[in-house]
Amino acid sequence: MKITVIGGGPGGLYFSILTKKAMPHCQIDIYERNKPDDSFGFGVVFSDETLGEFLKRDMQSYELIRSKFAYWDDIIVARDGEEVSIAGNGFCGCSRKTLLQLLQQRCLEEGVNLHFEQNVEDLSQFADSDIILATDGIASAIRTKYQKEFGTKIELKKNRFVWLGSTKPLDAFTYFFRSTPHGTIVAHSYQYEEGMSTWIFECSDETWQKHGFEVTNEEDTMTKIAEIFKEELDGHPLISNKSHWRQFPHVTNENWYHNNIVLLGDAKATAHYSIGSGTKLAMDCAIGLSDAVIANPNNVQAAFEQYDKSRRNTVEMIQYAAIVSLDWFENMDRHMQHPFQQFAFGCMTRSKKVTYENLRLRDKSFTDKVLKEFNNNLVKSSEVEIVSAAFTPFKIRELELPNRIVMAPMGQYSATDGLVSDWHLVHYGSRATGGVGLIITEMTAISETGRITEGCAGIYNAEQLNQWKKITDFIHNNTETKIGIQLGHSGRKGATKKPWEGNGPMETPWNLISASPIPFNDNFATPKEMTLEDMEEIKAQFVQATKNADEAGFDMIELQAHHGFLLASFLSPLTNIRTDEFGENIENRLKYPIEVFKAIREVFPTEKPISVRISATDWAENGISEQDVITIATAFKNAGADIINVSTGNTVAGQKPLTGRMWQTPFSDAVRNTVHIPTITAGYIQDIDQINTIILNGRADLVALGRPLLLDANFVRNAQAYEQFQANDIPNPYKMGVSHLYPLKASERKQVEGMKKALKPKSNKK
Repeated sequence: MKITVIGGGPGGLYFSILTKKAMPHCQIDIYERNKPDDSFGFGVVFSDETLGEFLKRDMQSYELIRSKFAYWDDIIVARDGEEVSIAGNGFCGCSRKTLLQLLQQRCLEEGVNLHFEQNVEDLSQFADSDIILATDGIASAIRTKYQKEFGTKIELKKNRFVWLGSTKPLDAFTYFFRSTPHGTIVAHSYQYEEGMSTWIFECSDETWQKHGFEVTNEEDTMTKIAEIFKEELDGHPLISNKSHWRQFPHVTNENWYHNNIVLLGDAKATAHYSIGSGTKLAMDCAIGLSDAVIANPNNVQAAFEQYDKSRRNTVEMIQYAAIVSLDWFENMDRHMQHPFQQFAFGCMTRSKKVTYENLRLRDKSFTDKVLKEFNNNLVKSSEVEIVSAAFTPFKIRELELPNRIVMAPMGQYSATDGLVSDWHLVHYGSRATGGVGLIITEMTAISETGRITEGCAGIYNAEQLNQWKKITDFIHNNTETKIGIQLGHSGRKGATKKPWEGNGPMETPWNLISASPIPFNDNFATPKEMTLEDMEEIKAQFVQATKNADEAGFDMIELQAHHGFLLASFLSPLTNIRTDEFGENIENRLKYPIEVFKAIREVFPTEKPISVRISATDWAENGISEQDVITIATAFKNAGADIINVSTGNTVAGQKPLTGRMWQTPFSDAVRNTVHIPTITAGYIQDIDQINTIILNGRADLVALGRPLLLDANFVRNAQAYEQFQANDIPNPYKMGVSHLYPLKASERKQVEGMKKALKPKSNKK
């Protein structure tokens, strides 16, 4: 087999070492445009886990590299003179130049042919190669030539960054955040060999512009940066190496191979440096590709297919984590307002891969500081009891919730003529005895034609009111849980079959209305565009439903203005194409939903809060913008809303959501910390650890669970036992269960933590 490698970076070199070792008779040639001792950038970072993989794959490479590493266990987060150290992270740094030289040495030892100062532009000279490996970097000429075949997409991210070095010694990987009159600048810094450290400076484009930085003016950049970070540099100089300001290119490829050409490294996929995975990603993929080639020595296409199948999911997960991490840095100015320990915790948990419990196992002293600061900020006293964030109370107007866990509105589709039944009594009652802090009911219609399905609940007549009162009375008489009702109108998404009946339109639907005459999809009827008379009628129905809700004993109202239902249809430009005073710009699109909100606020008791649930993105092109969301949340806040329940999507049928763990929390974060209003978040949140993480890093004030509570009415009780939190709201008939559940959950937690510690790679310190 003949293999040609274009690009002599770590990925291409390591692939060649592993493949040549396993297949000594194959010919491998590496062509690199630079000289052997050229290197751009300063240091590279690896985790303990990555080093362990090196150890298993090629002991000689491992021993060579290991001898040159600078090691650290700590990460330091520093902000304007304050700092905190977090132990147990297990990283190491190495000079990129040294790494390349060591891998070049291993290539020569194994018989790989190295060709330097070879700028390959024409692949025809390699017509006899079985495999051409394109690992020629972010600006890959080969990938660019075949970008249509590879399905290449490159997105430049917003922040500006510059890669510099310094002689400043560092004992730990350190994030230095510095406030300036023009915004925040952060230095990602670490020592990679004795006397040398990497410093990557990053800021928003606006901050970059205001400071007057220039892309290629290295001397000016170093002068200005050295002044801003003079305390951190402590008299040590900055060093440049073609250190130009850039914007990070997020590279993806739909196809990783074309004919006999296969992509590797940054040519294939990039991961933002804030999670330190660029070189790791290249070398892990080098292992995957080498394994595939070794397993399929006579079938190149099968090898490429195995490579894609074995690595794509992991690569995409790392890229997603990197984008989430980058998003945090793109919003540094927003996070800087947080108390220091919370800020540091947010920095550490920004990618969602690390959570409160991860950090607690690494360094309990740090998480104790975070939790103490959080509790002290709730009650300004040094004597305050330190409890889990999820189980701290939360007050909205005069309503005090016993904890931060909310039951999200989940349609039961089990009502008859809008009447709730014993099913709903047991459904809501069991979650209340199960300890949730707040229940928000399924969407409850303000009129018969405002229902989504014939099985939806209503509160538009006296009989419905009385049935709801049985539920609220049970909850208030037997638990500390509070209960709110979500009031809404289905709009163009009404007259739908129940989910288990097919979820399409009913066979004999009622007439639909919406902001504009746009059907939800091709199967739905076109709704009538609402007239002024329709608007007045609907507003009056919301007002009456609000009065009914108060009389039924609800503690709170949530106004449904999300997921493309009636009020939401006014907010999105995808569902509102009106040309009158209620259409076109966001201020006009807001008018009617705000009218309705003000009308219900006026008739609901002042001591009782009102929430508004909004969709913060439509997950579709030309939908609600980030600025629209801020405008919407601000308008509701100014109208008297007490909390915003931040949801996303379901506005149009052709949406393309990006889902995953805690996937909607960034939208809640943006609303909470820009508009300065409490928020509720939801979206694939599964356990108490995630809930604590979200609350502690300031992304939301309350966390709503939907599906997790459907099959686990005692989610909260189990979480309290897991945390050994002594709840004082357990109903008397259930208290004897504490003596069984609490020891059981303590034992389970000990076992889980033991496994996590056992799986943590051993330190590779010399």
